[in-house]
Amino acid sequence: MTSDLLSRMAETLFWTGRYIERADDTARLLDVYVHRLLGDPGVQRAGSGADCGPLFGLLGVEPEENGLDVGAALFRLAYDTKSPSAIAGAVLAARAGARGIREVISSEMWECLNVAGHGLTGQRRAADRLGPHVFLRFIRERAALFFGLADSTMSHDDAWRFLVLGRSLERADMTARLLLARMPGPPEQSWPLLLRACGAYESFIRTHGGATEPSLIAEFLLRDRLFPRSVLHSLVTAEDCLAALNPGPVRMGMDDPARRPVGQQRTRLEYADTGQLTEQLPELLGTLQRACAAACEGITGRYFQYEAPVAWERDG
Repeated sequence: MTSDLLSRMAETLFWTGRYIERADDTARLLDVYVHRLLGDPGVQRAGSGADCGPLFGLLGVEPEENGLDVGAALFRLAYDTKSPSAIAGAVLAARAGARGIREVISSEMWECLNVAGHGLTGQRRAADRLGPHVFLRFIRERAALFFGLADSTMSHDDAWRFLVLGRSLERADMTARLLLARMPGPPEQSWPLLLRACGAYESFIRTHGGATEPSLIAEFLLRDRLFPRSVLHSLVTAEDCLAALNPGPVRMGMDDPARRPVGQQRTRLEYADTGQLTEQLPELLGTLQRACAAACEGITGRYFQYEAPVAWERDG
């Protein structure tokens, strides 16, 4: 295989990890958010009086119009097959990319993505009858199966590292985005909802008991070394992948433009003053999002640069 082909494979694996993680995180958020809205006494049914504008802000997606209800929000963020920002679009984008690298991923991983892609239409019909939870649960289960198969059926080589690298950066960015915007509503409701949206509620309760102080929740989601969806755990995983991809010794400083912002944010989180963490949260999370974007740009510039195929002409 040529270096150009390897570069394309690495890029596909990186974006496959990002797309599946994006679908998983969005499904978790929508499940919690929509369940809260539909359980509100003021909302009698999907699409009646529930403004989902804040939901678009949480996910960083620009709504096409103001005052979108639950039904419109679900289409834009979950069912739209043409937008990679939507769950269905992200799953189909991952499946389309994985089709071209089937010799790199395991057959079970490809089968998992293929089933997920083909199952979207049926799950959408089931969601129309039984509620969106059916569709969102299907996505969460497929994402968990896909990453579980990646860990258990792929050699943990560079191909696996690019997949995990994409997942880790997407996860860190999404957790930071959720913390920055938080869930709407009073604090006594919004912080526990945030834990559920991050899949962290049970782990947090086992760690801190019944405490629900915002400072404890923010620190857990940011700095817990043992919880795999925390920002710190994601950054450490991403940094380990980058170090393995570029193990060459450097006499002074750090010459990897992707690893530098990741390492800086990881160090900042590890050594941040716990007492000042809540006050510094908006600035810290904004910097974290910019660092994730800079890391993705650095990875693209270092590993995914390849020339377009040369068109050869025959004489005569």
